[in-house]
Amino acid sequence: MGARVLKIHPKDNVLVALQDLRQGEQIVYQAANYLLKEDIPAKHKFYTQDLDTGADVLMYGTLVGKTQYPVKVGERMSTDNLKHAAAPYAFRPYNYHWEAPDVSRFANRTFNGYHRSNGDVGTANYWLFIPTVFCENRNLDVIREALHNELGYAVTDKYKRKAHLLKEWYQQGKDIASLNLDMQEAWVPTDRVFKNVDGIKFLNHQGGCGGIRQDAAVLSKLLAAYADHPNVAGVTVLSLGCQNLQVQDFLNDLKARNPNFDKPLHVFEQQQSKSEEQMITEAIRQTFIGLVEADKLERKPAPLSKLTIGVKCGGSDGFSGISANPAVGYCADLLVALGGKVLLAEFPELCGAEQNLIDRTKSEQAAKKFIRLMGAYSQAAENAGSGFHMNPSPGNIKDGLITDAIKSNGAAKKGGTAPVEDVLDYTEPAVKPGLSLVCTPGNDVEATTGKAASGATLILFTTGLGTPTGNPICPVIKVATNSDLARRMADIIDIDCGPIIAGEKTIEQMGEDILEYCIRAASGEVIPKAVQLNQDDFIPWKRGVSL
Repeated sequence: MGARVLKIHPKDNVLVALQDLRQGEQIVYQAANYLLKEDIPAKHKFYTQDLDTGADVLMYGTLVGKTQYPVKVGERMSTDNLKHAAAPYAFRPYNYHWEAPDVSRFANRTFNGYHRSNGDVGTANYWLFIPTVFCENRNLDVIREALHNELGYAVTDKYKRKAHLLKEWYQQGKDIASLNLDMQEAWVPTDRVFKNVDGIKFLNHQGGCGGIRQDAAVLSKLLAAYADHPNVAGVTVLSLGCQNLQVQDFLNDLKARNPNFDKPLHVFEQQQSKSEEQMITEAIRQTFIGLVEADKLERKPAPLSKLTIGVKCGGSDGFSGISANPAVGYCADLLVALGGKVLLAEFPELCGAEQNLIDRTKSEQAAKKFIRLMGAYSQAAENAGSGFHMNPSPGNIKDGLITDAIKSNGAAKKGGTAPVEDVLDYTEPAVKPGLSLVCTPGNDVEATTGKAASGATLILFTTGLGTPTGNPICPVIKVATNSDLARRMADIIDIDCGPIIAGEKTIEQMGEDILEYCIRAASGEVIPKAVQLNQDDFIPWKRGVSL
């Protein structure tokens, strides 16, 4: 049996329950005895000191909250007795020493990716449909249905069969309630026409017009980033014509991002077409011709330094910061040591971890940019009557993440321990090898959308409660914090970090396993569940208050 409790940092005055603990139990940890005053469910914490009102509570060696009334040893941490508090932060000159992990196991390793003319290497080969305005979403849906069904990219056949059975039983007057629709089927690749085109993706959104012009301008840069992404082979753009986000604005942003952009790009404007049918027909025709060319590109070896991995958490629980997140963080450190790029985002979920990140930031300019972006974001939330302290969801709290600072310090573990090479605002591309911080909301889809815009070619997504989030062009790999989740939601989970909690694997061993999976996924040898299910979530950030 593994350990029952864990003290994350020597300074901490709480212990984490790794298993369900019962009132009246005597917990012995590092030669100290703690009598539990109440039940402590797994993932939750109990106090190891008697604390007065307003006392500092420490986890991860830093301030995560202040007590609201006196608490006793063995009492459970709760939203009643603890409120969010975070340590102040400020710029300090860089004086950080990093000991890179041993990467000999991965020396000279490669992955098989799609090489682009600018030297980037994609982990997938997608054709991308972009609407400049929400008015074109319906036309995209029509094209998606036609191309996905005909070219072998649809994944909903089993649900169509279930609906067909329900219809048949209804028409035959049978008892529908007695029909067994439980058809669990293993995923198998469909009979695709284009073997080297991994998918046809559609960026449906609700922007482009009707909002403020700044939102349209940010959306334009976001769409340009997706068009220029290493995982994209070609692009078809649908425009209405009269919207705020004009096609020329998008083309200007695309040129600004990559002056040598040379991928196939087809633009169709509905208000200039003879009819909707004519426009859709021609869009399908030109895209099909583009797909024929994209299919000629084959995977070839590339060094691991060509990988860019975004790290994300969602549906987090009390184990996130002690199993999956640090394991992903070790994987991130390995990739940085190998010359690759890692993107850590979700600024509302870095609240309380700022000083550590500032101290690890090499450039004074980058460190002060991080401080400015964090301060402006936090102030905007407070001006709206909210704040970073309201980030934890009911599910987070129920499973042990009582304050935002607890959640944030655990979330920051995904970034490992490497120095911070750069700080990027939303949609800015990652150009420097190493760890970069990317300004995005904590919102799962807005964050993954932003990571892909900055160039992530894979995303490691940790979860303790389970979430179906994916991305249209960047394969998303789901990493469970606990084995129970990995078993219950096996259809959406790729990697189980539960062995860390059980004491069967170290964080370092798990991190190496995660990097091995990434290499296989980047090579197309394994298909992450989010990709299998076409979980193509895309939500542009309007730069308003989103936690």
